[in-house]
Amino acid sequence: MAISAQDVNKLRQMTGAGMMDCKKALVEADGDFDKAVELLRKKGQKVSASRADRQTSEGVVFTKTNADQTKGVLVAFTCETDFVAKNDDFIALGSAILEKAFEEGPADIEGLKALSLDGLSIAEKIIENTGKIGEKLEISAYEVIEGESVVPYVHSNKKLGVLVALKGTNGSPVDEAGKDVAMQIAAMNPVAVDKDGVDQTVIDKEIEIGKDQARQEGKPENIIEKIAQGKLQKFFKENTLLSQAFVKDNSQSISQYLDSVSKGLTVSDFKRVAIG
Repeated sequence: MAISAQDVNKLRQMTGAGMMDCKKALVEADGDFDKAVELLRKKGQKVSASRADRQTSEGVVFTKTNADQTKGVLVAFTCETDFVAKNDDFIALGSAILEKAFEEGPADIEGLKALSLDGLSIAEKIIENTGKIGEKLEISAYEVIEGESVVPYVHSNKKLGVLVALKGTNGSPVDEAGKDVAMQIAAMNPVAVDKDGVDQTVIDKEIEIGKDQARQEGKPENIIEKIAQGKLQKFFKENTLLSQAFVKDNSQSISQYLDSVSKGLTVSDFKRVAIG
């Protein structure tokens, strides 16, 4: 049957797919719009499967906090190229996924992908847009954080985002301090808030590294353990947030900086996500 340009444009408006893809789908579906939409979705599935092994090293980090800033949500939505990361449809879908994550509070990425969005699951919407855009798309990170005051930060390239939760605020305005700490986390990538939060496997590894270094330097065996413990303390100082030197003022640690803003102010948790 003959497919009019008006029909092709109607299907394009419905799905956002390319003009030629819409025409082919309508021809194959004998003009049935529902069948044509399904064919375009199947095309999306084919594109998604064929690009499954592609790296999604570009994309956008989205964040949102509630009105009283006691909860923050972060979603990293990724793609293959920077060109697509700037695409309006890609950004709109990423924003919609963030809103759903914020509203529904799923337990993990799989739970997030199962949520309904415009009559489809988010997983199906991603497949649909993969067919439309022609690149592999995925949710590469989903984080939720709660605290007395949660401050978000997204770096200017939109590929790195941080949520930091502060405690001991005592009702003081802490947005500026929170942003300073979030930028510290973005720049210095600490492994934990403090040494108590460092995984034991990391500690064991650092001790072994310290011992190996001491032996290679020819240190006596009876002081190897002491040297390794000293190196571990240095590791904590350089790699745990509260002990790190404040990048804006190296004369004080993050802990000291926060205490100077408001007595007892500190960090309870943070999440850092980088794309690529």
